[in-house]
Amino acid sequence: MLKIAIDAMGGDFGPEPIMSGLVSALRNNNTFTAIAVGDQTQLEKLIPAQFKNRVEILHTEDVIKMSDSATDALKRKESTIYKAIDLVKEGNADAVVSAGHSGASMSLATLRIGRIKGVSRPAIATLMPTSENQNTLVLDVGANVDCDAKNLFEFAVMGQVYAQDVLKIDEPLIGLLSNGEEESKGNEVTKEAFEMISKVPNFAGNVEGSDIFKGTVDVVVCDGFIGNILLKTAEGVADTIGKIIKKNLKRSLISIAGAVLMRKVFKNLKVRVDYAEYGGAPLLGVKAPVIIAHGKSNPKAIQNAIYQAIIAASSNLDTDIEEKLKRYTTKSE
Repeated sequence: MLKIAIDAMGGDFGPEPIMSGLVSALRNNNTFTAIAVGDQTQLEKLIPAQFKNRVEILHTEDVIKMSDSATDALKRKESTIYKAIDLVKEGNADAVVSAGHSGASMSLATLRIGRIKGVSRPAIATLMPTSENQNTLVLDVGANVDCDAKNLFEFAVMGQVYAQDVLKIDEPLIGLLSNGEEESKGNEVTKEAFEMISKVPNFAGNVEGSDIFKGTVDVVVCDGFIGNILLKTAEGVADTIGKIIKKNLKRSLISIAGAVLMRKVFKNLKVRVDYAEYGGAPLLGVKAPVIIAHGKSNPKAIQNAIYQAIIAASSNLDTDIEEKLKRYTTKSE
């Protein structure tokens, strides 16, 4: 049975939503047990009696705050995220989920768990909704501000393998984010990356930002600087559209009547753009699944992050990434 380590204290709202999400996951999935890392006094009372035999508590009171430096995490060996990551490193857990300091999670996972052979830099991947009732996997969205062509090539391979092994997409298409679809578009890094990624099967070439939301391809590759701006912009646009719709619906009785009829449509839209539906962002390129959830995660988001961790831990993700990186690198040489 799989064992998932949970950083139970790392979120913005303390352990309550995290433990509530864990309990929901336990209730609906009997294929795993959990190790909740945090203050035992606080955590014990959040676990219903019927699940106490499936949750072990690893006591520690130190929590890396959002205001702390990511490098501090390397020294604070009693912190929740350090201990959660070490459970995976030592083979006592199969995956880790944290809604805490993302920089600390990335640094510790990279240094303590280690990178998959052939991976220069791990990348954070996230799902973007599309108009075709599917999702586009985008990476990197924040782990690496500066990338070279080799990094982008590795992201393409990792993203494609994740789409196959975890998202269960047959022959996922890869696109390289650029300022135009033509092969001649892009800066020197993306042009060089284009040549390298062209050795990977199902590479569709350059794509533009709008293609992400059209579902033109299954995986979109970019550096972490652009990816993070893209992610934050998309979140802001979705929030703004929602507010504009609400304001306009309040202006007339006809609009109000229409709102009743459109309630289901709006509900579906909210589901499509709600990060809680996807749970968290996988850190691809490390030797075990690490799921980085939003700091403001509600119980549903934590539950879905745990499901992601279970699926990834049940797959051959790390070995498939290593094997395909080796195969495609040999081809390009």
